[in-house]
Amino acid sequence: MNPAIKTRIVKIGNSQGIRIPKPLLEQSGIHTEVEIEVQGGSLIIRPAARSRVGWDEAFATMSERHDDVLLDDVSPTNWEHVEWEW
Repeated sequence: MNPAIKTRIVKIGNSQGIRIPKPLLEQSGIHTEVEIEVQGGSLIIRPAARSRVGWDEAFATMSERHDDVLLDDVSPTNWEHVEWEW
């Protein structure tokens, strides 16, 4: 385990923050957004979970299984037949 690096809490507007040294960021793999939580009197900082991770693969699998069909019947309205131009 690497030795801890001491840093200061600094004022940022009405909030407070810490400067995270570059070597720690490089070792952690954190680049942009983070999640912070309190665990047992400590702050845990980790990379934020990315939204929609794996969706491309899931959609491809659905397509291969022909499981990508509409679940509801389509009920076109009169407007769609009369007013809409295809």
